[in-house]
Amino acid sequence: MSDSIVRATAHNGDIRIIAGITTEMVNEATKIHNCAATASAALGRMLIAGCLMGAMLKSENDSVTIKIDGGGKAKGITVTSHADASVKGYIGNPLVDLLPNDKGKLDVGGAIGKNGNLLVIRDLGLKKPYVGQVPIYTGEVGDDIAYYYTVSEQTPSAVGLGVLVDKDLSIKAAGGFIIQMMPGADEMLADIVTYRLQEIPSITSLISDGKSIQEILELLFDDMDLKIHDSLIPKYRCDCSRDKVEKALISIGKEELSNIYREGKNEEITCQFCGKKYIFTNEDIAILIDHVNKSK
Repeated sequence: MSDSIVRATAHNGDIRIIAGITTEMVNEATKIHNCAATASAALGRMLIAGCLMGAMLKSENDSVTIKIDGGGKAKGITVTSHADASVKGYIGNPLVDLLPNDKGKLDVGGAIGKNGNLLVIRDLGLKKPYVGQVPIYTGEVGDDIAYYYTVSEQTPSAVGLGVLVDKDLSIKAAGGFIIQMMPGADEMLADIVTYRLQEIPSITSLISDGKSIQEILELLFDDMDLKIHDSLIPKYRCDCSRDKVEKALISIGKEELSNIYREGKNEEITCQFCGKKYIFTNEDIAILIDHVNKSK
């Protein structure tokens, strides 16, 4: 089943739904980062969350960055996404691979840890980005995103994020949903949705069985006036460039650049999101130092 994210409503607009299949996107990302199984599940869940939260943005220039670091062996995960559901991310330790948890599943919570925070940064083109932060709830990512929406934005939400890693470390299935109750919705409605979520198979099981995202939502919101409004194709896309790397180098200051120059060696900088390498010769560093001098 090809990747797709849909924006939908149910029960006369009382329920807002962002949901999608992201198997290809997560597979590409975990290959770029050479992830072990547990790392693939952890990074994958964060990327799915990023795509879904990006699809909730209103302007194509807006972006949302989510960071989670609970002191575990994953060493933190950062993801940035946009309104077109494009996303990029990295995990501090792509080789983290733990024994299964007590449910027999990949131990994402153990890899991320609970001693830290989930940070959400929304850049909406204003002078300052909106920053929200909550303590890590379980480290399983979905629970933490739901906790963030409930506590930080007072929006009761159900969040499901799933990544099924195959024996060869390819991604067999990946997808997720964010379901939110709109202001004024009947409180019983949330209970009904929660009950149905508990009764149906996991989203990765349904994706593995060949169900489309529309079929999954029709199963969940049967007889609840489901309306799918539009769809997006999630993509793993890094927007790094030599120009951005140059600006980052300039930002470290003249003294640090001069130290690099005196070493007389080429400086190789690797993008942490996509692995692309940028080479700066000694002459390139001299030009950057000259740029810093002229800008003063």
